[in-house]
Amino acid sequence: MDWKKDGQSTNSTGNGIGNCIRNGSNGVVYPPYASHRLRLNPSVDHKPDNYDDLQLDFSPLLFSSLERYLPPALLNSSRDQKVHYMREILLRYFPEGERTRVQKHREYRQKIISNYQPLHRELYTMHAQNFFVPSFLKAISENSEESFRNIMSEPSPGVFTFEMLQPRFCEMLLAEVENFERWVRETKFRIMRPNTMNRFGAVLDDFGLDAMLEKLMEDFIRPISRVFFTEVGGSTLDSHHGFVVEYGMDRDVDLGFHVDDSEVTLNVCLGKQFSGGELFFRGVRCEKHVNVETQPEEIFDYAHAMGRAVLHRGRHRHGARATTSGQRINLLLWCRSSVFREIRKHQKDTSSWCAECQRNKKERQRQAIAATKLVCSNLFPS
Repeated sequence: MDWKKDGQSTNSTGNGIGNCIRNGSNGVVYPPYASHRLRLNPSVDHKPDNYDDLQLDFSPLLFSSLERYLPPALLNSSRDQKVHYMREILLRYFPEGERTRVQKHREYRQKIISNYQPLHRELYTMHAQNFFVPSFLKAISENSEESFRNIMSEPSPGVFTFEMLQPRFCEMLLAEVENFERWVRETKFRIMRPNTMNRFGAVLDDFGLDAMLEKLMEDFIRPISRVFFTEVGGSTLDSHHGFVVEYGMDRDVDLGFHVDDSEVTLNVCLGKQFSGGELFFRGVRCEKHVNVETQPEEIFDYAHAMGRAVLHRGRHRHGARATTSGQRINLLLWCRSSVFREIRKHQKDTSSWCAECQRNKKERQRQAIAATKLVCSNLFPS
């Protein structure tokens, strides 16, 4: 495989990469910037390096995910060489302003973690046996569509519900959130809320739970998503946004009709006692059709129960009805795929996941068949 020269001195390395640029300071050989490309399909059997120990501009998990998409000649190169190659690609899509924002948020998060004292430290690392109900663990260990469907119901297309969290875990996480909010009030620390829609709640990643939630996504949600949401990047989930939302008469009461900034969303009720607050779903849409009317078969309402999870596409339109009494607190994990987001920029046909695009495509096909029949009947009358 040959890389295009960009006017700099080149050196044949003999390692199958072809013409490359040698960095004189450390002797590492890098392909020229202009020719940096990823493969369309991943090398599924390749085991990527771990990048957690490096100080990087982007999430270490993002590098591990992208590594499977490197050109074959680079897969067995040194970790430094792969980091340099992938970083140059990522920098094309993250302008300096965005990187500055990420750095400021990293500093904000570090300030919290340096000062906040956790209540339940056992929450901060994954202890699957203590967190999840046995049926969920069994399904994950068997890791098949059959095992997942055995514990799930699909009351509406693309909306999966199942028992997931143990009551003790829900209680501990609720207590941890309350402890964090108490610290916020006492220190008068100004925190960022989970999103632009919720005025209450907390970002779990910001006070140290990001590593545990990353494991939740990698080891438990991604295997399920690989089966049920492959057309929206379910097999390449590589980053997340984890938070809790709080609903009640003195909190957010309801949540308007919207789509999530995710490929796949996990939503689990933690408690407490409440009435109302049902989720309502209204069909999956691409950006072009997000405001198109709902079809009768897409209407579905879901009532929350503590420890029970709902898993759906981020582009599945939904909202939350008013919580009429008590307080409802939910754990949300927005799971994202950088690979799918890059592909989506160039994706013209979204009929594999947008219901409106599917209907339009079928209507075009129906019209084409009808037109063909009409032409044939005119040419060859009976």
